[in-house]
Amino acid sequence: MLTAYRPENGKMIAGAPPETALWIDLFQPTEAEIARLATLGIAIPSLADMEEIELSNRLYHEDAAHVMTIVTTGQTAAGTRISGPVTFILTRERLVTVRHHTPRPFETWPNRAGKAAAGTASPGAILLGLAEEIIGRLADHLEETSRGLDSVSATIYAADPALRTQERLQLTLQQVGREGEMLGRLRLSLLTLGRAIGFVMPLPEMRPLAEVAATLSRDLQALEVHADFLGQRVALASDATLGMIDLAQNATVRIVSVVSALFLPPTLIASIYGMNFARMPELAQPWGYPMALGLMLASALLTWAYFKWKKWL
Repeated sequence: MLTAYRPENGKMIAGAPPETALWIDLFQPTEAEIARLATLGIAIPSLADMEEIELSNRLYHEDAAHVMTIVTTGQTAAGTRISGPVTFILTRERLVTVRHHTPRPFETWPNRAGKAAAGTASPGAILLGLAEEIIGRLADHLEETSRGLDSVSATIYAADPALRTQERLQLTLQQVGREGEMLGRLRLSLLTLGRAIGFVMPLPEMRPLAEVAATLSRDLQALEVHADFLGQRVALASDATLGMIDLAQNATVRIVSVVSALFLPPTLIASIYGMNFARMPELAQPWGYPMALGLMLASALLTWAYFKWKKWL
């Protein structure tokens, strides 16, 4: 789908002819749309080209166009949250964006374009405005991750042992894994966006926007520091959750071991009186059976008292 925008009253209005638009957004472009932009001298990369991880394939100059591919979070048509590539093609006449998923900033920024620090007067300004919106979205995701880790910590370090059942700790470990996976995607987005901004900053047409680009670079650096901090929290939460699960399992094993130890002495006594010797005088006495039961009970009680004295219970 091809959407062409022009600035008007502080917004980016869709419906402009591609030949006069300052920003053309391509979502899952068709062959006809690719051919139409080819008449404007713009080569649209394929999804396979956009997914290349080599830096030379993500940031390059092609004739008069400057091509940058970043990775950002978004949704598929089915609503599944993913990370995918977005390509920015910057020329003196227009900015072209190519994407195959739905990052939220591409939906929200057109109505808030006038509030961007860079404005909407040039393709470079639109590029920085979109970058600013993406940075804000990434910051929101980092805050969501931070709140998720707060919830995890509340479970792990809860004073009530009933809140730290093994089943709940396993669910908590899964949540930690999800937060870590999301954090990894956010860090990749921050890295690729920072490289893209650094790539366009030396361009002559971007010099009037150098202060805005420098501010966005500082924002990215601050978010990267915050992401590193959250990465440490994820590692700590993972280790703490695994430790709590180990403690819960050790407590279960300890109980089983103690129960087994309590029954060992009575089992020994029962085994002795179960031997088939010809002369076992106690067996013929009327007090033999109660005596054997008493010995078994006493041995179990002595074993329990010893464990309590050693503070193993």
